[in-house]
Amino acid sequence: MPLGKVLYETGEQRRYIYFPSTSIVSLLCVTTDGASTEVAVVGRVGFLGVSLLTDGKSMPNSAVVHSAGLGYRLSYRALREEFDRDGTLTRLLLRFTQALITQMMQTAVCNRHHSLDQQLCRWLLLSLDRQDGNQLAMTQELIATMLGVRRAGVTRSASNLQRAGIIRYRRGQISVLDRTRVERAACECYAVVRKEYARLLA
Repeated sequence: MPLGKVLYETGEQRRYIYFPSTSIVSLLCVTTDGASTEVAVVGRVGFLGVSLLTDGKSMPNSAVVHSAGLGYRLSYRALREEFDRDGTLTRLLLRFTQALITQMMQTAVCNRHHSLDQQLCRWLLLSLDRQDGNQLAMTQELIATMLGVRRAGVTRSASNLQRAGIIRYRRGQISVLDRTRVERAACECYAVVRKEYARLLA
């Protein structure tokens, strides 16, 4: 799954379900004028293709790889056969779907009510939770696209965090130097999402 790979286009019929392992994928809603905002991020604890569980087969959002890595792809038919057996996989997929809905709801609240600094911290923490290590290969332009804000705003927020010694940003690489302080700087939305994922998918 290379950086920028589009797994699903808005409204297209979906034939596969994806399980990222070392990659991270953003679910994006795109407006008619081309603006986009991330509504959720999916990594090693989760899957892409919720609409296939309900026979919807399409969704009004796209899925784009925002951190390159590996993943697994499964055909809709194979998934449906296993899902209909109502076994362990079915329960896990439904639990993840509930956790994903929580993440989407908190993202909507965060985008409306919290500062850009808080949103950036939430986004960094969600991304770190879905991979190993404390580094993210990410440009400010890409982060701005994910958060649905102007790049200048992301530059200011990243500079604030860097001056505080919380992160280091250079040449498209973000290193989180003090995760505890990032968590303190984030709003409550991150804690709500993390708690729900832990409760449902531990």
